[in-house]
Amino acid sequence: METGEQVGVEAVPYCCSDFDSGETPARGLAIRTRKTRSLSTSSATACDYRRNQSLHGPSPVTTFGPKACMLQNPHAVMHIQDPASQRLTWNKPPKSVLVVKKIQDASLLQPFKELCVFLTEQKNMIVYVESKVLADTAIAGDESFGAVIQKFCTFREDLDDISNRVDFIICLGGDGTLLYASSLFQESVPPVMAFHLGSLGFLTPFKFDTYQSQVTQIIEGNTAIILRSRLRVRVVKKGIIMTNVSLVNMALGVLVQQVLNEVVVDRGPSSYLSNVDLFLDGHLITTVQGDGVIVSTPTGSTAYAVAAGASMIHPNVPAIMITPICPHSLSFRPIVVPAGVELKIMLSRDARNTAWVSFDGRKRQEICHGDSITITTSCFPVPSICFRDPVNDWFESLSQCLHWNVRKKQNYLSSEEEEF
Repeated sequence: METGEQVGVEAVPYCCSDFDSGETPARGLAIRTRKTRSLSTSSATACDYRRNQSLHGPSPVTTFGPKACMLQNPHAVMHIQDPASQRLTWNKPPKSVLVVKKIQDASLLQPFKELCVFLTEQKNMIVYVESKVLADTAIAGDESFGAVIQKFCTFREDLDDISNRVDFIICLGGDGTLLYASSLFQESVPPVMAFHLGSLGFLTPFKFDTYQSQVTQIIEGNTAIILRSRLRVRVVKKGIIMTNVSLVNMALGVLVQQVLNEVVVDRGPSSYLSNVDLFLDGHLITTVQGDGVIVSTPTGSTAYAVAAGASMIHPNVPAIMITPICPHSLSFRPIVVPAGVELKIMLSRDARNTAWVSFDGRKRQEICHGDSITITTSCFPVPSICFRDPVNDWFESLSQCLHWNVRKKQNYLSSEEEEF
């Protein structure tokens, strides 16, 4: 960025194989491209189960010693790269932006207005906002802001599709605002710039004080991004495919939900321990007996999972975390499995009560005998724009938000004290 020439760092292709066919359509992440994808269902039984291809793997040009190398695999679907090399650039200058604001927060009204005026009048951007945001009387009743409102494009959650209309996203709020913005895009997600205007702010690295220069830099391109993997979740309820969006008859196809933080299965209001069976690639690996289980992404490792005793994992690590909630076993410790494996959770036959499942803390549903929850790594991560870079931003969040390794330091010993 010191010179005027554009740095043309090519975005690493994040390819995803169709889980039941052998196709592996490539897909650019930092730059949104075509969005065609075929979906198909599979019956995963113990006898004819076909293992899903992992979404991650070493580069085919990797060598080991002077002569050995990795056998080239035509089904490899991702190359692991240095996180510092993940950069955002644009094929064409961005023209539209989605502004996501936390609802019913009076402290965000002034930043929201300032940002929208800057985007529409100085940057000539097309601004998308939710209809319910403009329903706020403090916004609708502001006559000085009326001219800007007339330029807005509005949409309604779960009713209007804006996936092909938005070039990037700006979030005003806390971590929950970013999670909500992720849920609006069930396939390719535009780059997300999140301002810290909430409580915790672990996923929101930008301060609003200098928003004009920061937004301008994003529009010009060549900024660092971090690809936050999501989970693809499908809930099957006794012959009906159910997602956390709606109920859909199997004849109409499969709808899935993308989850950025975690899927939580718990015992709900019952006083009995939950009993759920956990399958990995079609094989029963254990029965979870306790308050429940958390299946999280690396991004979600610093949320509910770390509160339940899990390790914190950097979002660039390709993995899925399985964390029990208050297990009735001293030896049941959290585990990490490779990204791309398929997990299935079902209520055990001898379970005394039903279970409940939630997705990023939203749209809670009851799970009964015969129902199943299928979870795997999604093909559509969230490209989150960094303030500095993926490594520094993450450790800064650990220090500022979680006070990681904060302790009282030991006093210095002089040479005379060391002799005794």
